Amino acid sequence: MTDEEDRRKQQGERRHPSDKDETAMPRRAHDSSRVRAAIRTELEEVAEESLGTQTETRPVPRVISVENVTLSFEETVLENVSFAARSGETICIVGESGTGKSTILKLLLRLLIPDQGRVAIDGEDITHLTFDDALKVRQKMGMVFQGAALFDSMTVYENVAYPLREHTDLQEDEIEARVREKLEFVDLEPHKVMEQLPSELSGGMKKRVGIARGLANNPEIMLYDEPTSGLDPLTTATITYLILKLQRELGVTSIVVSHDIRSSFRMASKIALLANKRIGFFGTPEEMTGSDDPYIREFLGGF
Repeated sequence: MTDEEDRRKQQGERRHPSDKDETAMPRRAHDSSRVRAAIRTELEEVAEESLGTQTETRPVPRVISVENVTLSFEETVLENVSFAARSGETICIVGESGTGKSTILKLLLRLLIPDQGRVAIDGEDITHLTFDDALKVRQKMGMVFQGAALFDSMTVYENVAYPLREHTDLQEDEIEARVREKLEFVDLEPHKVMEQLPSELSGGMKKRVGIARGLANNPEIMLYDEPTSGLDPLTTATITYLILKLQRELGVTSIVVSHDIRSSFRMASKIALLANKRIGFFGTPEEMTGSDDPYIREFLGGF
């Protein structure tokens, strides 16, 4: 090979610096949506396995249905709001402060009655139930409050056992077994925490005890009001994991009210965006990030 041929071969093999940039940039641009799509596919497969059926031949039933709900106090808070949660789904309700997200949880618990519309649990309209019948419906639900809302004067054991003593006829040894089971499920060691008071716990541990208490009655529905509020990123990831664990292992249907859009995207089957008293968007996280709606783009910000 002559010097000239060798020089030409080297030039042919040498890539221009811009060639690398042009191929890498679009690849990076697609990474985020590709990873989220892979996670979503995995969650859908897990949900189908837990249901033990094929969704295309046997539709997954609606566990929660909110239909054309309007609610006003001195002024209208919710107007013609509709969405549904199917068995095993996690619906995250997001939106700006003061848009009525927590109000929806109170409607589901039947602590509030809509001026118009219908709220149904397992196909039963709860809007006009008597007080006693409403209590029976609430036994299907577990509630995790924003600040965990543990009883300060009670130990962890007494906090988790409280709903069992109030709403079941379980014997004390059965209650203890249930408390231990739920604490272990939320990755707490019963022998270490059961006799502790809430004041001795970290913020993340309080949230986990709150989840354990919500799970005590083995509910089919879990409601969360800002479950990751005020937590550091690692503890937020732990709480997010627990909510996913409930979906995967127990098939629990969850409604999560949250300001934490990143955490919501990790755990949600569907996102409901509440804006201007209505549901402005309802769909998967992938559909939301792909939306061209100016308000959605602004709400998502730099996500």
